[in-house]
Amino acid sequence: MPEPRTAPLPPVRPELTKKILDASDIGDVARPLSSWERLTNIAALRRVAILVALALLWQAYTLALDNPLMFPTFASTAVAFADAIVHGGLLGKAWTSVQVLLAGYASGVAIAAVLTTLAVSTRVGNDLLATLTAMFNPLPAIALLPLAMLWFGLGNISLIFVLIHAVLWPLSLNTHSGFLAVSDTLRMTGRNCGLSGVAYVARILIPAAFPSILAGLKISWAFAWRTLIAAELVFGVSSGSGGLGWFIFENKNELEIPYVFAGLVTVIIIGLLVENVIFRSIENATVRRWGMQH
Repeated sequence: MPEPRTAPLPPVRPELTKKILDASDIGDVARPLSSWERLTNIAALRRVAILVALALLWQAYTLALDNPLMFPTFASTAVAFADAIVHGGLLGKAWTSVQVLLAGYASGVAIAAVLTTLAVSTRVGNDLLATLTAMFNPLPAIALLPLAMLWFGLGNISLIFVLIHAVLWPLSLNTHSGFLAVSDTLRMTGRNCGLSGVAYVARILIPAAFPSILAGLKISWAFAWRTLIAAELVFGVSSGSGGLGWFIFENKNELEIPYVFAGLVTVIIIGLLVENVIFRSIENATVRRWGMQH
């Protein structure tokens, strides 16, 4: 009787040992940034550099043009700007404009909040907002200035009325579009938690739609600021004192063109401060912190 065959044993593999390579000669994996690279990573410095470049271009162009009545140099505008602050009451006129702007802007934001809350809560509110925005959003705010003067007289109330129109419709449209873009999951979460009405809007819709709301706030601020300066250029004096628009208008009539440009520069500076200080701080504390923007 033949003996049973046994299965062959598997081959014995030799031990494999790898030596650890010396990485001391490779150097740093993360290369340290140079001084120039560290400076260019600072957004504020990059923007200041752009402003300086624009100022140099302005100075070079006006020197080549050599027509100070049409286009003063940057240096003469800077001198006029400093003189207007010290002796011309430029800061007081700027504060007058900002006060009126804040009143009109706050009123427009409040009315927009009511309209958009109604629009997302009821069908009638949605139809009302859609109809009103279709009617009034294409209408330039400055076109209402004659009616405002007729109804409210020459003063802050007329300016505030025009500013509310400038703020209300772009902010309402952006906010409502942001509300409509909120996902169904978040909506159902709010409904399952028993939220409705104002609480539903405040705790679910506003945080989810805040990027659109913030964009609407920026757009409506720009519209309001431009509308205010244009309105002051037309009838300017409000409550016994003029704002920045009236300052520009007066100096244009006296052919003080460097002071006209100083007023325009003031308008730009206030716009830069609002955009890069106020709105940027709100953006960093909300949508960037929440990971909704990069």
